[in-house]
Amino acid sequence: MTGSKRITIHDIARKAGVSPSTVSRVLNSTTPVAEAKRQAVTTAIQQLDYRPNLIAQGLARGTSTIIGVLTQDIGSPFYGELLRGIEYGFRGSRYHPIFADGNWQQAEEYNALNILRSRQPEALIILGGLMPDAEMLAAAQEFPLIIIGRSVPSLEEYCVLVDNFQGAYRATQYLIEMGHQRIAHITGIRSHQDTLDRQAGYEQALRDANLPINPDLIVEGTFQEQSGLLAVETLLMRANPFTALFAANDQMAYGARLALYRRGIRVPEDVSLIGFDDLPSSAYTTPPLTTVRQPTFEMGMSAAKATLNLIDQRPWPLPQLTPDLVIRESTGFARR
Repeated sequence: MTGSKRITIHDIARKAGVSPSTVSRVLNSTTPVAEAKRQAVTTAIQQLDYRPNLIAQGLARGTSTIIGVLTQDIGSPFYGELLRGIEYGFRGSRYHPIFADGNWQQAEEYNALNILRSRQPEALIILGGLMPDAEMLAAAQEFPLIIIGRSVPSLEEYCVLVDNFQGAYRATQYLIEMGHQRIAHITGIRSHQDTLDRQAGYEQALRDANLPINPDLIVEGTFQEQSGLLAVETLLMRANPFTALFAANDQMAYGARLALYRRGIRVPEDVSLIGFDDLPSSAYTTPPLTTVRQPTFEMGMSAAKATLNLIDQRPWPLPQLTPDLVIRESTGFARR
C-alpha cells in the first residue's frame, strides 16, 4: 500500500518551489499571492492530481478524521449489522465513518465513491459491490483500503472474507443427513461472488452424496424478501417436488416462508427451510430459522481495527472467519 499516501500541501510546496504557507494561501484564497507563485502552485496541483480536502481546509489540523465507507444497501439488515460493527470498531479513536450507498448499481457505486473521495477521507472501507477490480486497485493507490466480502487480486491481504462455499456446503450436507434428497436452492444475484460460492457449496454437497443437481430446483433471487416469495412460487409451478429449501440468505428465507405458509405447506413438517447470515430476527421467525451464521458484526469491527492499523502503518492482521451452522426449528427429518 505504498501508493496510498495522500498528497499534502508540503508535496505541492516542494513541487512548486514555494513555502507550505504560500500553498495554503492559494488553496484558501486568504491573502494575495504573487501571480508567478500562484501559477507555480496551480501547475503543481494539476501535475500531482491533488484533490483538496473540503473539510480539513477549514480546520487548523492538517489531517482528516473521516473514514469513507461504501456500502451496497444501507437499509438491509445484513449491511446494517456490518455498518454497526464498523461504527463500534472506531469508537474511542479520533476517526468517524461516513457512509455512501452504491445500491448494487455500478453507476451509483462510482458516484458514491467520488462523493467519499471529495471528503478526502483518511482511509476507505468498501463493502462488496460490482465495481471492477481495476477501480478497487486505483482506490488503494489513493487511500488505505479495506474490503469486506470480496476478494480482489493483489489486495487479498486487505480483504475481510467468510468461507461462503464451506457454509453452504455444511447447510446442504445437514439437510442430506436429515434424509432430504430433493433440496431446492434460491440463489442470490448472479454477479455477486457470494452467490456463486454458496451455489457451488450447495452443488458440491449434492455431488458428494451422489445426488443429482436438478436445474429445476434452482431459482435466482435478489437477496430481498420478495424474491424469496416469488422463487417459491416458481418452484411450485415447475411441479418438481422438494422436501427442503436452502435460501442463499435469511431475507429470502423469510419470503420463502411466507410463500409456503400461503400455500398451506408446513415448515418443517412438509418442507425444511434453511437460510444464510443468521440475522438477529432469524431467531424470532415462526418457526425460528435454521441458518448459517456469518459473524457480520465482527467482520465490520475487524475491518475498522485493520483500517486504524493501516493509517498508523502498523500490521493489520485480519481474522480467519468461519461460518457456523445454527440449528433451529425450521428443519427436520424428511418424511418417508
